[in-house]
Amino acid sequence: MRTLTFGYSPCPNDTFAFHALAHGLVDAPFRVEPVLLDIEELNRRATAAAFDVTKLSVGAFAGVGDRYRMLRSGAALGHGVGPLVVARAAMPLAQAAGGRLAIPGRATTAYRLLRLAAPPTGEVVELRYDRILRAVETGEVDAGLVIHESRFTYAAHGLSCVADLGDWWQRETGLPVPLAGICARHDLDAATVAAAEAAIRASVQYAFDHPDASRAYVRAHAQELSDAVCDRHIALYVNAHSLDVGDDGLRAIARLVAAA
Repeated sequence: MRTLTFGYSPCPNDTFAFHALAHGLVDAPFRVEPVLLDIEELNRRATAAAFDVTKLSVGAFAGVGDRYRMLRSGAALGHGVGPLVVARAAMPLAQAAGGRLAIPGRATTAYRLLRLAAPPTGEVVELRYDRILRAVETGEVDAGLVIHESRFTYAAHGLSCVADLGDWWQRETGLPVPLAGICARHDLDAATVAAAEAAIRASVQYAFDHPDASRAYVRAHAQELSDAVCDRHIALYVNAHSLDVGDDGLRAIARLVAAA
């Protein structure tokens, strides 16, 4: 039986959704070697086609279209919620984008959305996503573009939400915000790609059917996050689109890729 490398993030939505596949709880004609990395690191490694199957920011799709094809299962789309711009005090989005701004990576969907909503005119500083809140809090940067569970913890750092770019996107387009998708390397044969898609869909369905089964796995990768924060994060981004991206999801992805 062959082994496929599968890159995904240690964030609660991924560890919840892919726990069953990573632990052999769903049928698949292959073994999985999980590689858990920050989403921007996954985006970077995709330029060298490092993994057989990988999660990627939708913002990175255009740059790796000759190396990967998107699967219909495993995607992360939100409805009116997405990356946040935060600062130490309330201010217009354009002001936040005009100062020293921390971002989680230039290939992230978050940065693509920000460039559409309010193109940054100040200094852009790339930081790993889990360092951004602290950088804003200490004044290292004027504002930060935050993703993942930081949307639930920024207030504990004394910060204000300047804008929710998921809300902005949905008001602009009427579509869900397409954050990330699962992609298979182009050199995989069609049968393997179909089997990977089916196994990922089965893993997501297993997560829905057995929501407590992944608790220890989620907690092992969630650092200091509480169970409540993990649950809220999962509820936002593991949804029907994760089973099948759907026609509106495909339209949202196509529109963001074209716009970016």
